[in-house]
Amino acid sequence: MRKFFITGKVIIFFLITFFLLAACHSHQAIDKKTFRYNEPTGIASLDPAFAKNQSIIWPVHQLYNTLVQTDNRLNIIPSLAKSWEISEDKKTYLFHLRQDVFFHDNDAFPGGKGRKMKAADVVYSLSRLLDKKTASSGAWIFNERISGVEAFLALDDSSFELRLLTPFHPMLGLLSMKYCSVVPWEVVEKYGKDFRSHPCGTGPFQFKSWEEGQDLIFVRNENYFEKDSLGNRLPYLDAVKISFFDNRATEFLLLQQGRLDFMNDVDPSFKDEVLNKKGELKKDWIGRIQLFKSPYLNTEYLGIVVDSSIPAVKASPLRLLKIRQAINYGFDRRKMMMYLRNSIGTPAESGFIPTGLPSFDSSIVHGYHYDPQRARQLLAEAGFPNGQGLGVLTLKTIDIYADLASFIARQLEEIGIRVQVDITQKSLLLEETAKSQALFFRASWIGDYPDAENYLSVFYSENPAPPNYTRYKNPAFDLLYRRALMENNDSIRYGLYREMDQLVIRDAPVVPLWYDQVIHLVNPSVSGFEANGLNLLELRHTRIR
Repeated sequence: MRKFFITGKVIIFFLITFFLLAACHSHQAIDKKTFRYNEPTGIASLDPAFAKNQSIIWPVHQLYNTLVQTDNRLNIIPSLAKSWEISEDKKTYLFHLRQDVFFHDNDAFPGGKGRKMKAADVVYSLSRLLDKKTASSGAWIFNERISGVEAFLALDDSSFELRLLTPFHPMLGLLSMKYCSVVPWEVVEKYGKDFRSHPCGTGPFQFKSWEEGQDLIFVRNENYFEKDSLGNRLPYLDAVKISFFDNRATEFLLLQQGRLDFMNDVDPSFKDEVLNKKGELKKDWIGRIQLFKSPYLNTEYLGIVVDSSIPAVKASPLRLLKIRQAINYGFDRRKMMMYLRNSIGTPAESGFIPTGLPSFDSSIVHGYHYDPQRARQLLAEAGFPNGQGLGVLTLKTIDIYADLASFIARQLEEIGIRVQVDITQKSLLLEETAKSQALFFRASWIGDYPDAENYLSVFYSENPAPPNYTRYKNPAFDLLYRRALMENNDSIRYGLYREMDQLVIRDAPVVPLWYDQVIHLVNPSVSGFEANGLNLLELRHTRIR
């Protein structure tokens, strides 16, 4: 007999939901080649200039292309640009564009027929990010990095040139971000702000319809330029359908019924029903659901403001290195991961740089493990034996991490460090961390692009908050950081990254908790669906049996 994953009144709600959904959808024929997923948070825009979060990035990735892209191993590979060259001074990038790329059909074009993509479209698209009228959240990509009005140049229809002020090795990674998708000026100017709901790109799927709050539908782009290794035109799917149920339990129910093909992550409300403590599917679900896991470029951590010029820091024991180190040694990350997260993720016992990046090497960068005896010793050396005179530290977090914060607080109390967990709203916590008003806080850093520089920039002293929320400042770190930006040799640059990572861990402005994992629950009929470190929804090679 199959078990229900939630009981009581909630089951009644699920049963009602089931019959309502069945009634609503019974008249609809389900296309076997339509990939269906749910976006519980809704989608604010389909304009890539505002692709600031996962809910927008996923659909934008289906509709648009960038000059370069990442493969499943996070290597930079061609996309709209078939090749590129970098000048000796590392400040000029010359991209050679494909000549077989066309925008989707749209009424803004003569005769409604999509035209060929040209270098001038790249200039327009990247310049648009910097236009204050656009107010793009992606303007930071080029701020203080490009050389004025001639930074973006169309040398001819198939040649685009990018000019930087100073060398910046991760530039190609930045250009792979969805913000840098190429859009046609005719469609943007025709719809203005309504371009958010009238998208037009060059991607594998094109816009069909959007009934906000109900569903969003994309259909196969018959003229898409990419092909598989056998010469078959991509994508294989006929359509993508996105629903907007805001309840994760309803979403899981729809996956069980075969009405959804994929679900991202496992909600805490039913993770113990689906996964065992080792993070594997329980027997009841084997054959009914596919489980895919891979490293995710996300480091979860506790941040500590360390700038002693701030009055509140001067009065806090957290200003002392040995107190911060004692906190790092004072709780069991492995136990926390197993019992509270069903082993989803890797205990962060190395640096701040997560697994999944090629520069990660736990044999070189040594972090903290659970050692209560060492933690007590550090407390005594700091002048607080068994925590006497230390007072109570306040750890700020949001409600969904309350159990994790409480676990850490209980274990720290055993060694003499008393912690009060303060649950606050996400918007307020972001504001307080930006203003250095939260001295001890839970946070995460999700990689924007596949280079460890993205993580190390969090500690560069010339960066404000964000990203330097801890106000960390170390001249030795800053010197290594600047050297790494100039270094083109991967092996040497990775060595510099690891040196920086070790410095941060030694100085302990952060308490790394875990390196995250991508968790996908997938319908058994789906194949060719692979996870990646950026957790992009990649559907070009996906099939449905």
